[in-house]
Parts: sequence; structure tokens; C-alpha cells
Amino acid sequence: MLGARKLSSSGSHFLGVLRSGYRASQAGCPRLTSSAENQLSWTLQIKPWVFREYRITWSRSYGMTFACLNTMKTYRYPWTRLYSTSQTTVDSSEVKTFLALAHRWWDEQGVYAPLHSMNDLRVPFIRDNLLKTVANHQPGKPLSGMKILDVGCGGGLLTEPLGRLGASVLGIDPVDENIKTAQRHKSFDPVLDRRIEYRACSLEEIVGEAAETFDGVIASEVVEHVIDLETFIQCCCQVLKPGGSLFITTINKTQLSYALGIVFAEQVAGIVPKGTHTWEKFVSPENLESILESNGLSVQSVVGMLYNPFSGYWHWIENTSLNYAAHAVKRQDPEPAQFVLKEEGEELGARASTNPGVREEPKE
Repeated sequence: MLGARKLSSSGSHFLGVLRSGYRASQAGCPRLTSSAENQLSWTLQIKPWVFREYRITWSRSYGMTFACLNTMKTYRYPWTRLYSTSQTTVDSSEVKTFLALAHRWWDEQGVYAPLHSMNDLRVPFIRDNLLKTVANHQPGKPLSGMKILDVGCGGGLLTEPLGRLGASVLGIDPVDENIKTAQRHKSFDPVLDRRIEYRACSLEEIVGEAAETFDGVIASEVVEHVIDLETFIQCCCQVLKPGGSLFITTINKTQLSYALGIVFAEQVAGIVPKGTHTWEKFVSPENLESILESNGLSVQSVVGMLYNPFSGYWHWIENTSLNYAAHAVKRQDPEPAQFVLKEEGEELGARASTNPGVREEPKE
């Protein structure tokens, strides 16, 4: 194959760095033997995807300098491309992709058919977990009184069912045409027209005005399209009330998700349009949980989801190697008064232990 005859760009760059490093230290460091260097070249030629990062660590031992190659094996595939982060989490290329499909959101047999079907799982998932936080609810309108933010709402496929359950929902999306489609569709139902509001904006644009506003924040099939996941999760946390819930559905970053989610779904079966997903942006449950926990959210559950393209239905499964849903709750910090009482108690305890005969009266 061609890949076996030519070095990948990363492999060529690495060998250049390696060789220049040896030239600079020829006086005190023996060169690699020709067989060792040939072996390294051969490895990089036939396996350009194996190495993602290279770090050359120089160390002195017994007066000799050795070059140590530390490989970080994270299986980078030849089809992947890097993406950069910026102050916004919105990817302009993704906006163009969804702009071209803005008029097709409510075609239940079209490219968004899997999202229509996904409501059978994600609506009860959101409803049932939100109801765990309330003692009583109204029959027919169980989410009445709750404020929900639907981030990346698209044409309102998930926003509307939540509005019908009684919630006050704000749907936001950076694609203006998506918002126009969503507004046009909800206008046919006067009840939804009162409960749902749509805005064409990014999540970062409303953080300042909506801090700790929402009982629930939803990012369904969204995080695999943002360019800065850490910032995105931070913003989700900021607009949540303490004790509020964050719901995410997305795609795992595995070889199977590339084979089925991109090659099969986009290029073979045409279940979703080509270019909808970028494998580098997929996120594993472990990585997502780590980001959630480090930003003040406590992960409650992670469960796998499977789409059957022949029946058109989704199912819950234990395996999370393809699609999965996650539910996390924003931790409630203790009130400042509790900290004061705890500190005073510890201080009194310390004094009592050092002076057993002295009895301290608590401060009023």
C-alpha cells in the first residue's frame, strides 16, 4: 500500500527532530545504530496511526546521554483531522452543514427521522429524572413550573414535547434558519406558543443573563458538534440552578462508532447526510464524566442507546460503545453559615482538647 512506502507527515517530522537532536549532541551521545533507525522508520511507515505524540526525554546516566522515546498510544487514525478551540463553542463549518438542512427538521421520514424516533427514549428519560426532584406534579402537565433550556434545539423536535409536558422551555440554536423553522412550527399550537421561546444565539451569549436560571439543561446530539467541550460544559453548569439536571445524548469515540456512525450511517446507508459528524469530536463516557465532575456536576447515570435502521426505533442497552445518554446534577454548595458553624465547632473542640478543665461557652 502507499502508506507502506511513504512516511506520514507526523512520522517524517518526528524523524527530523530525532536526527537533529542527535546531531546537536554528537559529542556526548552515540547515534542510533542503522538497524534501530531503520526499524523506527519502518514502524512509522506502515503504522502512521499508532503514534499521536512524541516526547524526547534526555537523561544522563553513568556519564552517557541516551535518547528515550516515550510513545503515547492513543490510536490516531489517518482519516482524522485536528480542530482548534476558540472563545465560542460554535463551529462555523457545522453551522453551514445544518443551515442547508434547516427546512427538513419536521420531515419524519427524512434525514432527521432518527431524532424524531429518539424522542421515545429521551423525553421519558428527561421527564422521569426531573420528577425525582419534586414531591407533587400536575397530571397531564408533570413538568409544570419547571424552566428548561434546550441547547442546539434545531427545529424544536425535543423542545415541543417538553413544552407539552408543561415546562417553560427556551430553545437556542446558532443557526438562524433552524430557529425560524422552530418558531413557524410551534405557532400552529397556541399552547406551545405560550410555553416555548426560541432564540438564535449560542450558549455563551446567554450565560451572563441566565445564571442559575434553569431546572434542566438539555444538550441532545450537540456535544459532538462543539469545538470546545470544556467551555460548553462550564456554561451549561453556570445556567443551571443548584440541584438542577443536565441531560446529554451523544456518540462514543470508538472504532465501532466510526464504522457504524460515519461509514455506514453517512456513506453507505445514507441515514444521515454526509459530513454530519466528525469522529475527532466524539467523546467517550469516561471523558465526559471527568469533565462533568470537574465542573461541579455529579453524574447520576450513563446508559447506552441503539438505533435499528431497519425498524426505525431506538432501544436502551447496557453497552455504551455507540450512542449513550448521561444525566448529571449540579452540586449544591453548603450555605456560608454552615461553614461558619463548622469552623467554630472545630475551634471549640481544639481548645477543649488542649484545656480539659476549661469549658468554652458557644458564641451567640
